[in-house]
Amino acid sequence: MTQNRRTFVKRAAGIAALSTVGTAGCMGTASAKTGTLSTRVSDRPGDIDDFESCLVTLSTVRIKPTDGDAKELDVSDTEVDLVDLQGDASALVADSEVDAGDYEFLQLEVSNTDATLTDGSDATVEVPGSAPLKFEKSFEIRADETTTFTADFTPVKTGNAGKYVIQPVAEEVSVVYESDDSTANETETTASNTTSTTKETATTNTTSE
Repeated sequence: MTQNRRTFVKRAAGIAALSTVGTAGCMGTASAKTGTLSTRVSDRPGDIDDFESCLVTLSTVRIKPTDGDAKELDVSDTEVDLVDLQGDASALVADSEVDAGDYEFLQLEVSNTDATLTDGSDATVEVPGSAPLKFEKSFEIRADETTTFTADFTPVKTGNAGKYVIQPVAEEVSVVYESDDSTANETETTASNTTSTTKETATTNTTSE
């Protein structure tokens, strides 16, 4: 009887140890690293001076991991006025928690526009082919850090009176990395297909909502 009891205790201890290892393994695989993607928009001079207001509603942010399919991030129909976003000004579209890793590009889907010219007349502002605005700028999501992606686009007049199309301004797209536990930011800006890196203090703010 005593021998059987000892055998049972040993087996129970072994099962408990295996269960602990299995649980630890599951917990390790489930805790994927994430970071914050802060998507902002800005407007550089195109034909924006023609407008009294140029309201653009953004419905979706789409990002493409280098090793996976594109992911859609709902931004709850954020509306921005491009007239207010000239120069260094920008507006926040959304802060989203996404998986850490490398990404190939970012797209913005425009669901609606409502524009008024300086003479008080209405303007037709469209996205070419009703396709999402694509910003060919690779970026990285770092665990427990914030990546600020500022997408720059502007309305450009077409041949038809009162009609404009929205075009990305590739050379003005910028990416800023900000560590939650660091006093420095790392900035990457696309300019004439050249990427430059500078250091800025965390208190420096070149954008405003």
